[in-house]
Amino acid sequence: MKLYYSPGACSLSPHIALEEAGLPYEAVAAPTKTHQLADGTDYYTINPLGYVPLLQLDDGTKLREGPVIVQYIADQAPAKKLAPANGTPARYQMQSWLNFVGTELHKGFSPLFNPATPAEYKTTVIERLLSRLKWVDGELAGKQYLMGDAFSVADAYMFTITNWAAPMKLDLSTLPNLTAYRERVAARPAVQQAMKAEGLLK
Repeated sequence: MKLYYSPGACSLSPHIALEEAGLPYEAVAAPTKTHQLADGTDYYTINPLGYVPLLQLDDGTKLREGPVIVQYIADQAPAKKLAPANGTPARYQMQSWLNFVGTELHKGFSPLFNPATPAEYKTTVIERLLSRLKWVDGELAGKQYLMGDAFSVADAYMFTITNWAAPMKLDLSTLPNLTAYRERVAARPAVQQAMKAEGLLK
């Protein structure tokens, strides 16, 4: 498999999932600014949408959209228990978390990355994000991870997106459960390995 990623982007989530799953893969940098691979290939010829992540399977099938990719990865390594079994209520709860991160947090951060976003609107965006993160903080009370005591691919996504808080000047210090959770996830060897591979850790 080939994972097309851009350092620190949302593609860190499947990168973590692949490391957690212990599956063989090749990581291919596809910088979101240049859309050019190291060999000169135009990334748009691989993914016409131009964004990451994209997972290319051994048979050439291409999977887009991070929440789908991480579930595929989890299902390839069921013994690692990175996702509850398909069809169970717990699986739908995990999908609910993936959807929440994607729509409420991931897309919520988007205006902050756009230099054309007016400053007053950014204030509104930050307030909304912090209100969502405060809710997450409450949900994490008494839990190790989003789904309880077991790490899942939803945690890889939550960790990845909340990594954007610091560079976007969102102060999470008043959210102790979320802060402790992020420290737990960051300490996982697979997370460290994925971040090192992307040049995010020395």
